[in-house]
Amino acid sequence: MEPIGSPRVPPMPERTPKALRAAISQHTPDLLPDFDAHWKKYIADAYDLAPVPAFMMRWWVEFAIARNPELDAHLHDLETRAGAATTNAEAQELLEEAARIRHALRSLEPGE
Repeated sequence: MEPIGSPRVPPMPERTPKALRAAISQHTPDLLPDFDAHWKKYIADAYDLAPVPAFMMRWWVEFAIARNPELDAHLHDLETRAGAATTNAEAQELLEEAARIRHALRSLEPGE
């Protein structure tokens, strides 16, 4: 996997919707239509800001994965292997590894 902070992996943006959207637009534009659709559906017309932290966490992790092609490929491989697993235990182990990686990405700080 490409190490975090590698010159080829863009840094995480500030933790604001505007900064995250700009980073997605610049570095992982394939995610932008889904980001915008999700924003419009759940946040844009909301009178309650309660969903914003969950929205940010989801897209924070999505960007952290997509900005690093090697990490993205590794997670995709884990999920593909889990889908092809011959036992529930094997599938569970692979999915738990993917979940641990995703969970760890939540703690990335801006600039990392």
